[in-house]
Amino acid sequence: MRAVGIDLGEKRIGVAISDSDGRVATPYETVNRSGSRDQDHRLIGGIVEEVEAEILVVGLPLSLDGAEGKAAVNARKEAELLQQVLAIPVTMHDERLTTVEAERMLQEQGLDAAERRKIVDKVAAAIILQAWMDSR
Repeated sequence: MRAVGIDLGEKRIGVAISDSDGRVATPYETVNRSGSRDQDHRLIGGIVEEVEAEILVVGLPLSLDGAEGKAAVNARKEAELLQQVLAIPVTMHDERLTTVEAERMLQEQGLDAAERRKIVDKVAAAIILQAWMDSR
C-alpha cells in the first residue's frame, strides 16, 4: 500500500512517499506554504493522486509528555480539512522529535545549515511515515 506522509510546518510542508509495498519511506518534496490553505491542500492532493497513494499520514506534534498543545490541535484541524478534500483516508502519527532527528541525520552527512534547511522538512516527513509503517 503506497502512503504519503506529511510534516506540517508554518512555512513549509515536508512530503514523503512510501514504496508500493508500504515498507520504505523516502523524502519526496517540500511544499512552500502559499498563504492559502486551500491551495496548499490542492497541492498535497495532486501529489497523492500523482503517486497513487492509498493513505495520507499527517504528523501529530505532541509535546514531550504526550500532551496535545496548540500545534497538535492545529495539526488535527488541518488533517480534518485535508480529509474533506481527499478521497483516501487521513490518519495521524506522533511526530515528537522528528525534526530534531532529521537535523541530526543531515548534520552527520556534512550538510551546512542552508542545505539542511532546504530538505529537513521532507526528511522529517519520511521519518514520520517510516515510524507509522513500522508501527503497523
